[in-house]
Amino acid sequence: MAKQEYIEKNKQWLRDKAAETGVKPLDKGIYYKELSKGKPGGATPNRNSVVTVHYTGRTINGKKFDSSRGGAPLAMRLRDLIQGWVIALQQMHVGDKWEVYIPAEMGYGKFSQPGIPGGSTLVFEIELLGVM
Repeated sequence: MAKQEYIEKNKQWLRDKAAETGVKPLDKGIYYKELSKGKPGGATPNRNSVVTVHYTGRTINGKKFDSSRGGAPLAMRLRDLIQGWVIALQQMHVGDKWEVYIPAEMGYGKFSQPGIPGGSTLVFEIELLGVM
Protein backbone atom coordinates (compact mmCIF):
# COMPACT_ATOMS: atom_id res chain seq x y z
CA MET A 1 0.00 0.00 0.00
CA ALA A 2 1.36 3.43 -0.93
CA LYS A 3 2.22 5.81 1.92
CA GLN A 4 -0.49 8.36 1.00
CA GLU A 5 -3.09 5.60 0.69
CA TYR A 6 -2.09 4.29 4.15
CA ILE A 7 -2.41 7.77 5.67
CA GLU A 8 -5.86 8.27 4.11
CA LYS A 9 -7.00 4.83 5.33
CA ASN A 10 -5.99 5.82 8.88
CA LYS A 11 -7.84 9.14 8.65
CA GLN A 12 -10.98 7.41 7.35
CA TRP A 13 -10.79 4.82 10.16
CA LEU A 14 -10.73 7.66 12.70
CA ARG A 15 -13.69 9.43 11.05
CA ASP A 16 -15.66 6.16 11.16
CA LYS A 17 -14.66 5.53 14.80
CA ALA A 18 -15.73 9.07 15.77
CA ALA A 19 -19.25 8.33 14.50
CA GLU A 20 -19.67 5.25 16.72
CA THR A 21 -21.97 5.32 19.74
CA GLY A 22 -20.16 6.16 22.97
CA VAL A 23 -17.13 7.72 21.27
CA LYS A 24 -16.54 11.29 22.47
CA PRO A 25 -14.30 14.06 21.10
CA LEU A 26 -11.37 15.75 22.80
CA ASP A 27 -9.20 18.58 21.45
CA LYS A 28 -7.12 18.33 18.25
CA GLY A 29 -9.01 15.44 16.61
CA ILE A 30 -8.53 12.99 19.48
CA TYR A 31 -11.45 10.74 20.45
CA TYR A 32 -12.08 8.34 23.32
CA LYS A 33 -14.47 5.76 24.66
CA GLU A 34 -14.86 5.36 28.41
CA LEU A 35 -14.36 1.70 29.39
CA SER A 36 -14.66 2.18 33.16
CA LYS A 37 -14.96 5.12 35.49
CA GLY A 38 -12.73 5.95 38.44
CA LYS A 39 -13.83 7.62 41.64
CA PRO A 40 -15.78 10.84 41.10
CA GLY A 41 -13.55 13.74 42.07
CA GLY A 42 -10.41 11.60 41.72
CA ALA A 43 -7.12 13.33 40.95
CA THR A 44 -6.56 14.65 37.43
CA PRO A 45 -3.04 15.25 36.11
CA ASN A 46 -1.63 18.43 34.60
CA ARG A 47 1.25 18.66 32.10
CA ASN A 48 3.83 18.63 34.91
CA SER A 49 2.35 15.68 36.80
CA VAL A 50 4.00 12.29 36.94
CA VAL A 51 1.34 9.79 35.86
CA THR A 52 1.27 6.07 36.52
CA VAL A 53 -0.66 4.11 33.91
CA HIS A 54 -1.22 0.69 32.48
CA TYR A 55 -1.64 0.83 28.72
CA THR A 56 -1.70 -1.14 25.50
CA GLY A 57 -0.99 0.52 22.14
CA ARG A 58 -2.25 -0.79 18.80
CA THR A 59 -2.46 0.34 15.21
CA ILE A 60 -5.89 0.42 13.51
CA ASN A 61 -5.42 -3.14 12.22
CA GLY A 62 -5.23 -4.34 15.84
CA LYS A 63 -1.46 -4.99 15.82
CA LYS A 64 -0.06 -4.41 19.31
CA PHE A 65 3.12 -2.33 19.31
CA ASP A 66 3.58 -1.72 23.04
CA SER A 67 2.06 -2.60 26.42
CA SER A 68 2.74 -2.29 30.12
CA ARG A 69 0.31 -5.15 30.86
CA GLY A 70 2.06 -8.17 32.31
CA GLY A 71 4.74 -5.92 33.79
CA ALA A 72 5.16 -2.81 35.88
CA PRO A 73 2.94 0.18 35.07
CA LEU A 74 4.55 3.11 33.26
CA ALA A 75 5.41 6.16 35.39
CA MET A 76 6.37 9.24 33.36
CA ARG A 77 6.08 13.03 33.45
CA LEU A 78 3.02 13.75 31.32
CA ARG A 79 4.67 16.51 29.28
CA ASP A 80 7.29 14.01 28.05
CA LEU A 81 4.70 11.82 26.30
CA ILE A 82 3.11 12.17 22.86
CA GLN A 83 0.71 15.10 22.48
CA GLY A 84 -2.32 12.80 22.25
CA TRP A 85 -1.57 11.39 25.69
CA VAL A 86 -0.98 14.85 27.16
CA ILE A 87 -4.41 15.99 25.98
CA ALA A 88 -6.34 12.82 26.90
CA LEU A 89 -4.80 12.18 30.31
CA GLN A 90 -5.53 15.72 31.51
CA GLN A 91 -9.23 14.85 31.10
CA MET A 92 -9.00 11.57 33.02
CA HIS A 93 -9.42 10.92 36.75
CA VAL A 94 -7.49 8.29 38.70
CA GLY A 95 -9.20 4.95 38.11
CA ASP A 96 -10.57 5.87 34.68
CA LYS A 97 -9.90 3.42 31.87
CA TRP A 98 -10.34 4.74 28.33
CA GLU A 99 -9.74 3.61 24.80
CA VAL A 100 -8.15 6.65 23.13
CA TYR A 101 -7.94 7.21 19.36
CA ILE A 102 -5.08 9.52 18.41
CA PRO A 103 -4.59 10.95 14.91
CA ALA A 104 -1.06 10.69 13.53
CA GLU A 105 -0.50 14.43 14.00
CA MET A 106 -0.95 14.04 17.76
CA GLY A 107 1.14 10.85 17.87
CA TYR A 108 4.30 10.26 15.86
CA GLY A 109 3.21 12.14 12.73
CA LYS A 110 4.83 11.03 9.50
CA PHE A 111 7.76 9.43 11.33
CA SER A 112 7.86 5.66 11.71
CA GLN A 113 8.53 4.06 15.08
CA PRO A 114 9.23 0.37 15.78
CA GLY A 115 6.01 -1.42 14.75
CA ILE A 116 4.29 1.86 13.81
CA PRO A 117 4.38 3.11 10.21
CA GLY A 118 4.46 6.89 9.73
CA GLY A 119 0.98 8.38 9.40
CA SER A 120 -0.60 5.87 11.80
CA THR A 121 -3.68 6.58 13.87
CA LEU A 122 -2.89 5.17 17.32
CA VAL A 123 -5.30 3.24 19.54
CA PHE A 124 -4.44 3.12 23.23
CA GLU A 125 -6.22 1.49 26.09
CA ILE A 126 -5.10 3.63 29.05
CA GLU A 127 -5.89 3.11 32.73
CA LEU A 128 -4.83 6.02 34.96
CA LEU A 129 -3.55 4.47 38.20
CA GLY A 130 -1.98 7.46 39.93
CA VAL A 131 -0.95 11.13 39.76
CA MET A 132 1.98 12.73 41.59
